[in-house]
Amino acid sequence: MWGDWYQLWEIVSAPDNVPIVALLFLVPFYTWYAFRQAFETDRLIEQLEKDPQLAKTHHRKVHPWQPGWPREVHTWPYLMRVEFLAAIIVTVILTVWSITLNAPLEEPANPNLTMNPAKAPWYFLGLQEMLVYFDPWIAGVVMPTLIIIGLMVIPYIDENPLGNGYYTYKQRRFAIWTFLVGFIGLWVIMIVIGTFIRGPGWMWFWPTQTWDHNRLVFEVNRNLHEWWIFKYIVPQNIWAWTVFGAIVVGLYFAGAAYLIHRICMATEFSRKIYRRMSLLQIVTMQILLILMLALPIKMLLRLVFRIKYVWVTPWFNV
Repeated sequence: MWGDWYQLWEIVSAPDNVPIVALLFLVPFYTWYAFRQAFETDRLIEQLEKDPQLAKTHHRKVHPWQPGWPREVHTWPYLMRVEFLAAIIVTVILTVWSITLNAPLEEPANPNLTMNPAKAPWYFLGLQEMLVYFDPWIAGVVMPTLIIIGLMVIPYIDENPLGNGYYTYKQRRFAIWTFLVGFIGLWVIMIVIGTFIRGPGWMWFWPTQTWDHNRLVFEVNRNLHEWWIFKYIVPQNIWAWTVFGAIVVGLYFAGAAYLIHRICMATEFSRKIYRRMSLLQIVTMQILLILMLALPIKMLLRLVFRIKYVWVTPWFNV
């Protein structure tokens, strides 16, 4: 029993994994702190909306002005002082970190003796984990490119003018939950899986399981056309598999687009924002969200149902 926990401690205390351990605490804390500030702002907005007269005389910020506070906050000394203190604190933390922890350097690479498991740096572990569920050209090229493109087009498809310069939840529900699902629900979780759960041979080890380099796993992965009743319906040739996979992917795109549309039209506020968007903005947003949702669905199919590919063609596999 102690050996299993010692294995977990070795993983957690490794110099490479210190940022991941900090991330497990910092991301939930700052997410909670942001929601706390957003809810306070929403309560103030609701209070001022109920009393228009109060809105003319009352403060417009969560923290009201008090006697002794300057009405104007200048860059110097207020902002510069905070930034200077932050720079000193970060410098001290990095100095202590570099002194107390050894650099994660290893012996020169030996082609006759490879590491097992061979893991990328923690910030690339999400991409390495995606290689389990997609072909290398999708996980290593297409998906990262779509992430970059999606981040670039956000300012051009976001027609909600509210929430600029202040925290709010009610006025930015859709954007907030999209970020939480995409960043925390997908990216951070995949980094955690790659760090703490993937062991030798990139096999699945629960956190308290000992990494056994001789472990044998008898798990049969099959394509969707070979699973359940589909293996009796779909003819056993490549062109039938291509057509069947195209139909399944098309149905997924149609169903996911309908679901996203229903979510966007759920409230009067979201409907108002949705109507302000052009057709190009709507199509771009839906395509990016549909592709984002494809990752957890593919992970579920692979980990639970042992399905390797949904769409098999002579040229590519998805």
